[in-house]
Amino acid sequence: MIPTSLATIGQIISRLFEMHGLDAPAMFRQHGVDPALLANSDARIPAHTWELLARDAAGKIPNPAFGLLAARCWHPSNLGALGYAWLSSSTLRTGLGRLERYWHLLGEASSAALEEDSSGVKLSVTGREMNPAAKAILTDITMSVLVDMCRMNAGSSLRPVAVHLKRERPTGGEVYRRHYGCAVQFDADEDSFTLSPRDAHRQLPTSNRQIAANLDQILAKRLAHLDKRNVVARCQANLFDQLISGEVSEDAMAEQLHMSRRTLQRKLAEADLTFQKLVDDTRRDLAMRHLDDPRHSITDVTFLLGFSQQSAFTRAFKRWTGMSPTEYRAQRSVTA
Repeated sequence: MIPTSLATIGQIISRLFEMHGLDAPAMFRQHGVDPALLANSDARIPAHTWELLARDAAGKIPNPAFGLLAARCWHPSNLGALGYAWLSSSTLRTGLGRLERYWHLLGEASSAALEEDSSGVKLSVTGREMNPAAKAILTDITMSVLVDMCRMNAGSSLRPVAVHLKRERPTGGEVYRRHYGCAVQFDADEDSFTLSPRDAHRQLPTSNRQIAANLDQILAKRLAHLDKRNVVARCQANLFDQLISGEVSEDAMAEQLHMSRRTLQRKLAEADLTFQKLVDDTRRDLAMRHLDDPRHSITDVTFLLGFSQQSAFTRAFKRWTGMSPTEYRAQRSVTA
């Protein structure tokens, strides 16, 4: 199956090309893409289209760092429902977690990974090998948009503490330091940026937990629909409903997915998962999101996650995080 990308992302590339005097609609048509598709939030196009367009642009735009200007060309609607979920996120850390989880809705030919330690929160993006010039352009577009997304939520003064790029240092590379507001390491082992713990966990004024929660359910179902063979995504989409009803079972899940229990176990094992681990991981993620919302009492969270008793939830949360829900909330209120 050919990897695809969300068509509306093409609007970012189209605006960027037109900013540099190129005939973007003609370039899209040249590669078999009707420009009208770029306005269709349900449409998807072959992911390799971006490489073909970037290769064309590399020979027509003399500025090797022109991809950084994509930060001026994006809009949340270009990312579909994920763009609005991003705007509603309570912290940048929460928003980056959503990007990691639902990245394949944006493009199936690449992936995002989130790591966190005492130095900060790092998002790295990996993709397939391609023409080096095209890869450099697409990396600049991706990373500049991601950092600007953070600035849209947290303020234009936001500066990453580190940016690593696999691309070679271009002529006039100092423009990257000015753009990102920090030192940029070229010829790196990865394409990534890191936010300080303070910036990553600061509560955002744009937060709307109810909207974010509703969009999470939509995104989970769209991800499952995108790749019906992805049993993990399909399980996660169904778990949202199962947890609320309190009826979580491997047999019920297998029935919902129209497969035997043994087949479900085998497919989860191929992803290094068991059904119980998937339930625990989903509960842990939802627990942290609900506990970040002061409108939910710990009793509310207990039943939203399908636990019959608060003591059972407390034991599980301690196993996941090393602290009780009350201690977690107290810690978050101090760092907010």
